[in-house]
Amino acid sequence: MPVLSMFYGIIILMYYFDNQRHHQPHIHVKYQDDEAVIAIPAGTLLEGKIRSAKLKLVQAWIEIHQDELMANWELAVEGQQVFKIDPLR
Repeated sequence: MPVLSMFYGIIILMYYFDNQRHHQPHIHVKYQDDEAVIAIPAGTLLEGKIRSAKLKLVQAWIEIHQDELMANWELAVEGQQVFKIDPLR
């Protein structure tokens, strides 16, 4: 499970071959004890829980990096190496 980015204590991950369960592009987000699955590029919460303030930060980050996230998604579902994405600053 490659880490794509980390900012404000939030860890953003994307798993390889992970297109079966949610049937749409998504990222996995961890913050302290919270874990969530968030759709890209929409930013909607698909599964799990994350504090509202942290979800808003992740949604802003997704908005900024939509193209990079979708490119990584295409690589990940094919099992290819994904690349790091700049954190939210």
